[in-house]
Amino acid sequence: MASITTSSVSFHVPCSLKQNQVSNLKKVSLSFSGTSFPSLRLQPSRFRVACAAKPETVEKVCEIVRKQLALPADSAVSGESKFASLGADSLDTVEIVMGLEEEFGISVEEESAQTITTVQEAADMIENLKAKKA
Repeated sequence: MASITTSSVSFHVPCSLKQNQVSNLKKVSLSFSGTSFPSLRLQPSRFRVACAAKPETVEKVCEIVRKQLALPADSAVSGESKFASLGADSLDTVEIVMGLEEEFGISVEEESAQTITTVQEAADMIENLKAKKA
């Protein structure tokens, strides 16, 4: 019998899931090198699927956030940066989303725009919208 104890497991999957599509997930099946683990039980709110946007998309979003919030070019803005912690209010967030729409040639639904709180979430949303558009 094998046992794995860990506080974090990361893996990359092509992502087309919305965040709330995995919120009620209770079991997951994994396969590593042909060995399958069909019934791993998950503790509630401990499992998170994240879509990693391309680094260049994250960097472009960082540039747009800096510009919209009039932050210095050397200010620390990364994928983990929360708009609120950078000083953005709700109007600033709307302007950031408008800047992203213009830069990437996308259209963001209002309900989706209201859920974006970090640079990474914005970049992931952009990648998903560009993939749907293609």
